[in-house]
Amino acid sequence: MIMEIVVNSLEETQSLALRLADLLEAQDTITLEGDLGAGKTTFTQSLAKGLGITRTVNSPTFTILKQYEGRLPFNHLDVYRLADSDEDLGWDELFFGDAVSVIEWAHLIEQDLPTERLAIEIQRVDENKRQFLLKPIGKRYERLCEELMK
Repeated sequence: MIMEIVVNSLEETQSLALRLADLLEAQDTITLEGDLGAGKTTFTQSLAKGLGITRTVNSPTFTILKQYEGRLPFNHLDVYRLADSDEDLGWDELFFGDAVSVIEWAHLIEQDLPTERLAIEIQRVDENKRQFLLKPIGKRYERLCEELMK
């Protein structure tokens, strides 16, 4: 099942992320895919704000991982630079700890991702309009998406 949400402004993107943040629990994993400029980092910043994180959240492109403290610990990963890497980087400790994890370019570590997760693809329609395709993988994420769509 894939759910589609179309937003027409930056504010609607932020609102969607804030609503999702209210539903998140420890160990939740969200993967984000989308072209450069699609809005992955903007979405993640608003998600972090919804988790009570007050620090500036920006893309961890050069460090791969940034961690933040809020209502729940928050892991923000950008694994773009890990293409063709076969190293075991200890994903289990991240994904099965107390934190919520958001992974940009997650298809590059597909084999290391938790079996259950919320996969989100963001497509840029025009300057302000974005299409979010949400694919819940597992019962927890199906329920989460049902709540989000209310």
